Amino acid sequence: MMIRKLTKNDHAMVLSFLSEEPSINLFIIGDLEVFGYDSDFQEIWAEFDQQGEIKAVLLKFYQSFIPYAKGEFNVNEFVSIITSYSQPFFMSGKSDIVEKFEAFQELKLGKKQETFFAECKSTEKLEETNMEIKKATLDDIEKILLIRKSIEEFQIRDDAAEMLRSSMETNTARSYYTEEDGQMTACVSTTAENSISAMIVGVCTRKEYRRKGLATAIMQKLFKDVLNEGKVLCLFYDNPEAGRIYKRLGFKDIGMWTMYR
Repeated sequence: MMIRKLTKNDHAMVLSFLSEEPSINLFIIGDLEVFGYDSDFQEIWAEFDQQGEIKAVLLKFYQSFIPYAKGEFNVNEFVSIITSYSQPFFMSGKSDIVEKFEAFQELKLGKKQETFFAECKSTEKLEETNMEIKKATLDDIEKILLIRKSIEEFQIRDDAAEMLRSSMETNTARSYYTEEDGQMTACVSTTAENSISAMIVGVCTRKEYRRKGLATAIMQKLFKDVLNEGKVLCLFYDNPEAGRIYKRLGFKDIGMWTMYR
């Protein structure tokens, strides 16, 4: 078994390995497409079998690590790579993969958070809407953050505006919204968009506009646009009520996702 750091010469091979599960590997694929193999904050390693085929990868993005494998892999070696960097480490990934790292005390993995992971590949459950739905531009960033700040469950980072601007400029995120009297009433966004998948985030409606089907109408329009580009949609959820709404729109559970923070 061999583990080595990957370069841009390995891109076709690693993409082929990751694209069998495009939703689960959305973050790794997106980061490789946007930041490549030569950036100072991102690195990726792979474990190869005797035939020279990739069997597992480990992505480092700043202080965060995402491992992915299709079977057994050399967890010890991946732990050695991670611990060669300075603390703290954050880790996330498919639950049955990242849980293999819990036994290693030296990682000092933080608080564990587990969520459902679902994907949608078809527009068949999506309906048309006659509601006026707009696509956000860079000028709408402040409005998007204002509506997100109005939602109690959302935690907005200090650098949220900068991150949103950067992801909109690189076409790795988009937001659709409804408005009334110049105020955004509901909004739905994508993030980590890449050539084959996109994640749905930031589904929100102002309290006084709830129960009017605004977010559902936006989701139907956004989902249809993304799916028609040939991409797979995915999302995290931990609220069963939200899960039921997504399933009515064509999402299916594909596993659990775990984060340690």
